[in-house]
This record gives sequence, structure tokens and C-alpha cells, in this order.
Amino acid sequence: MARSAHSDVLEQIGRRIADGNLAPGTVMTLAELETDYQASRTVIREAVRVLESIGMVASKRRVGITVRPMSNWDSFDGHLIRWNLTGPRRQSQLDTIMELRAAVEPMAARLAATRASHADGDELVRLAVEMKTLGQQARGASERYLADDVAFHSLILAASGNAMFGTLTRPICETLRGRVEAGLMPETPVEGSLEGHVNTALAIQSRDQDGAGRHMGELIDAIQQEITNG
Repeated sequence: MARSAHSDVLEQIGRRIADGNLAPGTVMTLAELETDYQASRTVIREAVRVLESIGMVASKRRVGITVRPMSNWDSFDGHLIRWNLTGPRRQSQLDTIMELRAAVEPMAARLAATRASHADGDELVRLAVEMKTLGQQARGASERYLADDVAFHSLILAASGNAMFGTLTRPICETLRGRVEAGLMPETPVEGSLEGHVNTALAIQSRDQDGAGRHMGELIDAIQQEITNG
């Protein structure tokens, strides 16, 4: 019960800050938040602690809890990504993550083509083929498709062998999940998306470095088209 209450309060305050309803510089007190959200001091403190870890607020004795400027926020945090995808900053969030993916994932695919194990290559092909089947069945917004999509991109980032690329798994996968939760994922993905996953997987499996990078770039372009048309 306490965990649920903490989660609810965190969601409410976090969304208000992310949406701009609580502007930078706004000062709140624990007592005010207890009254506003009808929650215990412990629950409020836990929510504030998470918001502090994201950089959205700063808490100081005898001053209160101050909303910080966006420049201080952890743009990779999963909570913030979800809040942005369901708020007025949705398009900015999508643009930001797609720019990141366009810069990183083609290179990750190229590296995976030389560093991935044979088992990883086989698994990528399995995931891509299953995604194509699900997409052709108009199940592109299903939990099964999402699970495969998350596993596919996570595996490529991990198989790249670049530890820094690996840290990008969470924001990319949170965006994939967020698109589904926000109703932004089409039931039938654009054809280039389905083919792009398969072609990228086959290139990695066959150790075709140039092909892997090229097909991943085409896949990112198809996803961008999907988002734009959506």
C-alpha cells in the first residue's frame, strides 16, 4: 500500500513538473505537499527523493523543495521520458531520442556484426522474424511485439561491446515502452520498419558490417517516418 501511495504521489508531482505546471523556481514545503496530495510525510519524502535523483527538484532545510531548471534534469531517466511522452513535450522527447538513435544505433549494429556471438546473431534473427509476423498480423502495439522490440535493440547495443552504448539501453527501451503506453505505436508498423529489423539482424548474423550499419540506418529512418505519420 505504501509503495503504491509513493508511486502515485511521485507520478502526480513529477508530471506536473515535467508538463511545466510547476515552473522552475517554484518552492514547496513538505507540509504543503502532505496536504495537497493527502499523503504521509514518509510517502512525500520518498517521492521527493526520487525527484531529487532525477535533478527535477532540490531540497534544502529552511528553504523547502525547489523546482530546478530543465537543464538540470536527467534526460535519460525512465520516469522523465514517460512523463514527457504523455505531456506537452512529447514531440521534443521523440525528436531527441530519434536523434540519439540515429547517431548511435547504426554504429552499434556495425560493431555487433563483428563482435556478436553466433547465438546473439541467431537470436536477433528470431526476434526480427517474429516481429515481422506480429506486425503483419496488426499486432504491432501488442505486449509481445514490444517485448521483442525491446529485446532486439537491447541485444544490439550489448553485442556492440561498447559499454557506453550499453548505457543507452534504458532510455531507448523506455521510449519504446512509452510509445506503446501513449498509444503512439501503430498496430501495423510501416513496411520499412519490419523489413529493417530483419535485414539488420541478417547482416549482423552474416558478419556484414557495412550492411548492418546501412540497414539499421534505414530502420531508424522508417521508425522516424512511423512517428511522423502517427
